Amino acid sequence: MTDQTVSTDDTDKVEPAEAIEPDTDLEEIDEEDQLVEEGEIAGDYLEQLLDILDFDGDIDLDVDGDRAIVSIDGGKDLTKLVGRNGEVLDALQELTRLAVQQSTGDRSRLMLDVSRWRADRRDRLARLGSEVAGRVRDSGERESLDPMTPFERKIVHDAVAAVDGVYSESEGAEPNRRVVVIKE
Repeated sequence: MTDQTVSTDDTDKVEPAEAIEPDTDLEEIDEEDQLVEEGEIAGDYLEQLLDILDFDGDIDLDVDGDRAIVSIDGGKDLTKLVGRNGEVLDALQELTRLAVQQSTGDRSRLMLDVSRWRADRRDRLARLGSEVAGRVRDSGERESLDPMTPFERKIVHDAVAAVDGVYSESEGAEPNRRVVVIKE
């Protein structure tokens, strides 16, 4: 049954009251609405870009934690939007973030994925982190990985942290900063 506000004055309308769960945090609702709005703005921007390029692709919008996630899948030409080692994808993500910022006035942390490249990369890096952590735990010898972006290093650090007996650090300066796995 819907809660309603009822007035005895005939000139007032009967309007449904918003039902909010008592434990719901209003800031979370506002933040999620903002992230949904970011995703919609990004989706519109990317749809126009796909039209200009005459590329086919389906745009999917999601919210994961504290960021909007926008994925483009389905078109055979989409790998051109990923580029070598995700360089084009990184640039496209920054352009999309700027388009969202121009529209909302707020900096966006939006994540863009094309043809599941980031999702697959995340899976590969998590497996790599776990495998290296196991080797280091068993051998006792520290191991350095290839240079990675901050996003990639975080994935590896999280995977290493899940393995008992080892820890990881980042060493070096950008763009050659790398993860080092060390036995405790």
